[in-house]
Amino acid sequence: MREFQTLYQENHGYIYRFVYESVKNHEDAEDLTGDIFLKAVRGVTYERGPKRTQFWLVQVARTTIADYWRARCRLAISSLDALLEAGWQGPRSAKAHSSDTEADRVQRLLQALPQRYQDVLTCRFLHSLSLRETAYRMGITVANVKVLQFRALKRAAALERGDHRQATAHDADPRKTRSKKR
Repeated sequence: MREFQTLYQENHGYIYRFVYESVKNHEDAEDLTGDIFLKAVRGVTYERGPKRTQFWLVQVARTTIADYWRARCRLAISSLDALLEAGWQGPRSAKAHSSDTEADRVQRLLQALPQRYQDVLTCRFLHSLSLRETAYRMGITVANVKVLQFRALKRAAALERGDHRQATAHDADPRKTRSKKR
């Protein structure tokens, strides 16, 4: 265990920087670095010298990054032009009337939420901003955007169900991102 701790301390920064250069996203780089060291726990032999061990870790990192990009490339992304070429007609006229009421319902839900929740949902879903852009606009971290978005959606869902008790009980102050111990 102590050997792995030493391996981790000596190589974590190097591996993290290596991964970050490939993915250009701090959260993904942290996750992938963790995955790499989990793989290292299972396969490391401490008889190798420090340079050979670091080389081996880089090889594990390369395969982990390749798996990451392979998985990302499998996500289907369709442009509006491709959908139109495939024969999509757009929204039906009967649906247009219901979307007006849906827009009203969304507006009422947004108004029932605290201002920070309104801001994060508006940036993310109405303006289609990325996590990074939303964080910049709101002056908070990307991780905080994720937390606020999760909580805002959770509260909006509770309001939609009519569960006002759950909608107000959990996170009275949306600026606090730490969860309560149970």
